Amino acid sequence: MDIIKYDIYSGPNIGIYSTVNDEFIFLPRGFADGKSEKLSEYLEVKPLEVSVANARVLGVLMVVNNHGMLLPSTCSEGEFNHFKENTDLNVEILDVKNNALGNMMSVNNKGGIVSPLIPKEDLQKIQDVLDIEVLQSKIAGFQQVGAVMATSEKGTVVHPETDEEDMKTISNLLGGNIEAATINGGIPFVSSGILANNNSVVVGSLTNGPEIMMLTRAFLH
Repeated sequence: MDIIKYDIYSGPNIGIYSTVNDEFIFLPRGFADGKSEKLSEYLEVKPLEVSVANARVLGVLMVVNNHGMLLPSTCSEGEFNHFKENTDLNVEILDVKNNALGNMMSVNNKGGIVSPLIPKEDLQKIQDVLDIEVLQSKIAGFQQVGAVMATSEKGTVVHPETDEEDMKTISNLLGGNIEAATINGGIPFVSSGILANNNSVVVGSLTNGPEIMMLTRAFLH
């Protein structure tokens, strides 16, 4: 398993426009076929072109693992049905005020870290839909935990200012290795530049050598 560098829309923010599990890569509607094939090949998944709330920023708006998918209340009925018809995932709407769900939580197939901004009464639904155990916590002082971490079952990377105690807690919940890292030449919002599943890792094209080393320690073991 290698770490591959790639661009989406001529930029390195691949995790903003796309998201992935072990079966699909979800890409914006109208995405170039050649690029879609390449990313599918790298991550060993099928491509599925979708929109959420008529927007392209899929990584920011949706949350997915191998069990289920959470979509914001701004998602249209047509979009919701498209996900239901084209995947065998447990697809549900999570009706919360902070509807950039991808920024509000980071999950793999074992567990998830959820922002304290998500109401406590919604935690059970998240656990049931995604079939995981979740924990509410800030990371490095940030409420937008999905923006400052990226995870697969093999490993997790978190904002460089995350303290040791939090790293231990996250690692215990999600399994695998954990590393504090940046992406794309110093960006601490790591999920903006990473697509990781249990097959492979694709990162933004500006990711440098020392960052690749940190990612290798987290994901390739």
